Amino acid sequence: MSRYGNRATAVVLAIGLAVTVGACSSSGGKEAEENAEGLSGGKAGTPTMTVAMITHAAPGDTFWDIIKKGAQSAASKDNVDLKYSADPSSANQATLIQSAIDSKVDGIAVTLPDPPALVPVVQKAIAAGIPVIAFNAGITSFEDSGALAYFGSDESVAGETAGARAAQDGAKHVLCVVQEQGQVQLEARCDGVQKGFGGGQYDKIYVNGRDMPSVQTTIATKLQQDKTIDLVVTLGAPFALASIQAAKDTGSQAKVATFDFNPQIPEQIKSGALQWAIDQQPFLQGYSAVDGLWLYKNNGNVLGGGKATLTGPYLVDKNNVDFVAKFAAAGNR
Repeated sequence: MSRYGNRATAVVLAIGLAVTVGACSSSGGKEAEENAEGLSGGKAGTPTMTVAMITHAAPGDTFWDIIKKGAQSAASKDNVDLKYSADPSSANQATLIQSAIDSKVDGIAVTLPDPPALVPVVQKAIAAGIPVIAFNAGITSFEDSGALAYFGSDESVAGETAGARAAQDGAKHVLCVVQEQGQVQLEARCDGVQKGFGGGQYDKIYVNGRDMPSVQTTIATKLQQDKTIDLVVTLGAPFALASIQAAKDTGSQAKVATFDFNPQIPEQIKSGALQWAIDQQPFLQGYSAVDGLWLYKNNGNVLGGGKATLTGPYLVDKNNVDFVAKFAAAGNR
C-alpha cells in the first residue's frame, strides 16, 4: 500500500467505554448481533440511542452490505437502535435526511456524494441539535457541512495509488469505468488514476451501474472498438466481475483491476483474472461512523481533530490476498 506523507491520517478504530450486557434494541440488537457475530465485543450499558444511517447505495451493490455490517456491529456493541436507509438519487437522499430530522433521532451518519444537494439538509440537522458524522463520500465537503468527523478513503490518493500501480505493471492504455455519473468520490478516483498513471493513454467511460447486463455490454463494446486498451479499472467490485466477463466475451487481452472488495474478489485475484483491488475498508467506515456518534453522545469525543480519518487505500494483490480472503469470506471485507 502506498503512503502519501501527511495526507494520510492514521486510522483509529474507536474503542468503546466500559460495556455490560443489556437488552437488544429493535433494529440494532438481535439482528445486528447475528450479522456481526464475533465483532461486537460486548454491549454498552448506556441508554439506547437512535442513529439514522443514510447512504447513496444503489440496489444490489454488495459494497454497501459491508458498510451496513460494520454499522450493525457497532450498533450491537453500543446499544444503538440503527435505522438504515439508502437511495442513489441525491434528492431522495436529502428527503431521507429530512425524515431523520423530523423523527428527532439522536445522531445521523451520512454519505455526501453530491455536496450541493446534501450539505444544506445536513446543516439543518445540526441546527436542530442532531450531531452528524459523514463517511465514505464527501471528504472535501464534510467540514463545510459542519459534520463532526469523516471516515473514509481519500479518493484522490486512492486513484493515484491505482494509477501508479498500473504504470508499474506496464499498462499502456487504461480505461476507467464510472458506474454513477456526477458522484464526487467516483470522479476523484478516475482523476487520480489518470494523474498517477502519468503519460500513458487514458480513457473514461460511464456505465449504468444499476443495470449490470448493460454495464457488461457497454464495456464489451468499448473493448471491441479499441483493441489497444490493456487495463480496465473499475470503481466497484461487481463491475470488475462484469469487466472480466466482457473481456472474455470479446477476446480482449485487457487485464482488469478494481477499487473495492467483496467475497468474490480474492479468488479472482488468486486466479489471475483480477490484477489487484484498492480496498477502502467499508466495514471500518460503517463501524466508525456509528461508534463515533456513540462516543460523542456519551463522552464528548470527536475522532480526527476536525480532519478526515482515513480508512484507505489498502492495496490487495497476490502478495497479501490470502490474509484478507478469510475476512472477505466472512463478509467483513
